[in-house]
Amino acid sequence: MALAEDQRINLGDHNCRVDNGQAFPYADDMPSKKEGFDYTAENWAKDYVFFLDHSPAEVYPNETIVGEFHWQLDEARKFVYPDEVVELGFDLRQKGAGGTSLAHTCPDLSIGLKKGWTGLLKDVQESKAKWEKYGNRDRVSYLSAQEDIINAIIRYINRHSDRALELAKDEKDEDQYNRYIKISENMKQLAAGAPQTFEQAVQWIQLFQVVERINGHGNGYGRLDLLLIDFYKKDVEDGILTRDEARNIMAELYLKYGGNYFSFGGRLKDGSDATNEVSWIGIEAYDMLGGYNHLGLMWHEDMDPAYYSYGCDVVTRHGCGVPTLVNYDVMRDSELYSGYSEDDAWNVSYSGCQWYCSVGSEYSDHDLNSFVLTAPMQRAMKEAEEKDFQTFEEFWDAYTREVKVTADALAEFKNRVYKWQSRVWPEMVTTLCMKDTIEKGLDVTAVGGPHNAYTSVNVLGVPNVVDSIYAMKKVIFEEKKYTMKEINEAIANNWKDQEVMRQTMLSQEKFGNDKSGVDDIFIRVAENIRDTLKEERNIKGFNFRASLFQYMGHTYAGPIIGATPDGRFAEEPIAHGCNPMHGRNTEGITATAKSLLKVPFKEYQGGSLQIELQPKFFDGKENKGSYIENFSKAFMKAGGIQINFNVIDLEKLKKAVDDPKNPDYADIVVKVTGYSAHFVVMDHEFRKEFVSRVNYDVV
Repeated sequence: MALAEDQRINLGDHNCRVDNGQAFPYADDMPSKKEGFDYTAENWAKDYVFFLDHSPAEVYPNETIVGEFHWQLDEARKFVYPDEVVELGFDLRQKGAGGTSLAHTCPDLSIGLKKGWTGLLKDVQESKAKWEKYGNRDRVSYLSAQEDIINAIIRYINRHSDRALELAKDEKDEDQYNRYIKISENMKQLAAGAPQTFEQAVQWIQLFQVVERINGHGNGYGRLDLLLIDFYKKDVEDGILTRDEARNIMAELYLKYGGNYFSFGGRLKDGSDATNEVSWIGIEAYDMLGGYNHLGLMWHEDMDPAYYSYGCDVVTRHGCGVPTLVNYDVMRDSELYSGYSEDDAWNVSYSGCQWYCSVGSEYSDHDLNSFVLTAPMQRAMKEAEEKDFQTFEEFWDAYTREVKVTADALAEFKNRVYKWQSRVWPEMVTTLCMKDTIEKGLDVTAVGGPHNAYTSVNVLGVPNVVDSIYAMKKVIFEEKKYTMKEINEAIANNWKDQEVMRQTMLSQEKFGNDKSGVDDIFIRVAENIRDTLKEERNIKGFNFRASLFQYMGHTYAGPIIGATPDGRFAEEPIAHGCNPMHGRNTEGITATAKSLLKVPFKEYQGGSLQIELQPKFFDGKENKGSYIENFSKAFMKAGGIQINFNVIDLEKLKKAVDDPKNPDYADIVVKVTGYSAHFVVMDHEFRKEFVSRVNYDVV
């Protein structure tokens, strides 16, 4: 079951469901509690159907796009892996890694938009008949459960239609009456077939998000401009839709669920610019609303320059990291580097914090697995003390061996999870919009389900390990100022009575300042974790991929990890992703970017540059967006993959840290790592960590 509220770390309003202050009222009546629980997709599907059948169909005045969700299924159904997985996970944590598997992929909504729920049901029934003929009872049973899922979704849609008609009966206002009637008609169409209009297509997407995220949040939803452009063109040609109306409908989609990870731009399959009129309308809709959202703008060198300029202007004016600026070509090349087919790789989409997916073609555990790089470093330091290493290369060899130990343990754990995942927590709604999964009769989480299943691993603490290893290289092995035993004792006691030693370690070159010595260590550390993970194989037949990012562990890991040889106290957070440790990048934004760019990001699964700018950065500048545009283009032309920009009043944020109830701070939205949140809703430690980052007021 899900953790209680007082046991959770609040990341902010990242999940974006509508909290009504109540638990799911029928939790005690779930079929698995009345009839018995077991680890099968069929048992899971019975609970899902009951859960959706008992979720309210809500329609409110003045809205055109409807659909809300208040609860997730894990609050009513047991979500626990068997002991053989749990025990192995505990052992893994002792070695410095951990993980889970849930969502964090990107279904291909064009499949559902083309076929509708009844078309998807037909596909399931045809596949079921095929597997019945072949005599494969497991796949027939799974597809029978899928039939039940789709029929429950169709009932859910029809209940919205009925609710709108019910409200229309007593409505006196003519405009509102017409809205209710239109909602009812749209829902009838979506229950009976595929969407026919732009408005119905947006409504279909909203309802898909609702019925899918009940399963668990975390997915991206693809390239919204490509999904909607044909509907838009047809409606405009038919004279039933104007550009302004389309913008308002998309804005309403954002208001309904601000957590949507949608992308715009990128390239088409033939390599040409994919920017179209819906690309513009999608960013305009956000510009009209501002605030919380997770849209991505996928830049490439052939993109319509006016469109990218507008996107950068929106980032600058709203100041909260929307849209996220990402490099389409590096994302696509990263997929190709890993082994994706060109047919899968071209349709890549920014889909979450720092990660991206080939739409409908992969299930890769993005943003769910963590490799705490300080752990193997600390074990290597103990070995160096015990064996009295005299050279840096001896220490480096010990470090790489320990990295391999943790990688092997992580692979063993993940394979145990994969053995059980499709039985513990299948993702049956997502599966309906993945390529070939229904034809195979397999869940997207199953071995053999998706086209690609590379295990993505977030690597935590890279800059701290880089700074630490470089400092030890200089101070212990080259200058011989201290021994490894002295350093180990100092950090074990959190530098107590060793301030001179701490300052010595702290004063060495630090990553993020374009210094060749420490940046050479960055290259070695990054290449080592990349190559070590690439050697690991999961039971689905794919290797592991390193992501130089961690979305939240850096804030709370400090006391668990303890002090580190870079001069960091135990109580301090560690660095966010591959960004320099707080306060250490003293040579400006350009130097920081140059340090990051010393590794080829196409060989990794993400690694964002986080930049906090103070408003006075733009003092006296007329075209403010051009500064972000020019910097981001230069960064991405050099191989950078993602930039998160915040333009924030640091003094105001500092006041908000300890005064979250003050209404003056209620609307402050920030790009935290790769996700956005209202600042005051975040956990107190997150707020403290955020304001401790380097905030630039000059170049």
